[in-house]
Amino acid sequence: MAISNSFETFAKEAPEYQQAFNELIHSWGENSVLDDKTQHLAYLAVLAATGKTGGLPFHVMLAKKAGATRQEVISTIMIGLPAVGNEVINALPAALEAYDKI
Repeated sequence: MAISNSFETFAKEAPEYQQAFNELIHSWGENSVLDDKTQHLAYLAVLAATGKTGGLPFHVMLAKKAGATRQEVISTIMIGLPAVGNEVINALPAALEAYDKI
């Protein structure tokens, strides 16, 4: 699984916080009315728009497992271009590299 170095450190050095964080994320996902693929794609758009490329490989993997195509990942990353500009372009290589590896 493609987990970022920072998240691995988080789990190793602060496991009680990581467990609480995972419980929050799990419950958050259960409350969403979006199907898994849409939810994972939406999250990729947020990561790209905010420049959080470290989490892209892991979340691309989840999107692909939920049925997202390579073209859907590209469209998802690029959707924020008019709003945030080049920040999303910076995310594209990491997202596609992760997609092609899986």
